[in-house]
Amino acid sequence: MLLDAMNREQDERAKLAIDLFCYRARKYIGAYLAVLGGADAIVFGGGIGESSPEIRERICANMEWCGLALDPERNHLAVGLSPGKAERISQEHADLPAYVVAVDEESCIAQETFDCLNRVDH
Repeated sequence: MLLDAMNREQDERAKLAIDLFCYRARKYIGAYLAVLGGADAIVFGGGIGESSPEIRERICANMEWCGLALDPERNHLAVGLSPGKAERISQEHADLPAYVVAVDEESCIAQETFDCLNRVDH
């Protein structure tokens, strides 16, 4: 919805919200890379991570300094994956690969809730 408002309606508030969201995600990636001394990969999952190539692109913009470079075509095609499937969205030569991994969040939440409730009763 925000992307539609930003792209079609030129809504400046929607653009600001998206810019801030992507900035914060990029900031956290950079912070974790610094704290961990690097990473084996960047993984996008969940609602936005699985379904929005534009947001993934914005988050990864200007991250070549750490070896992260998306492949625009791969990124665009990695939408609607079946749970458990993963697709590489970074360029083949990228030192830091990026993937989209489809998860079944609802089932995971339900299972965790079930497990938590069972621990309390026993």
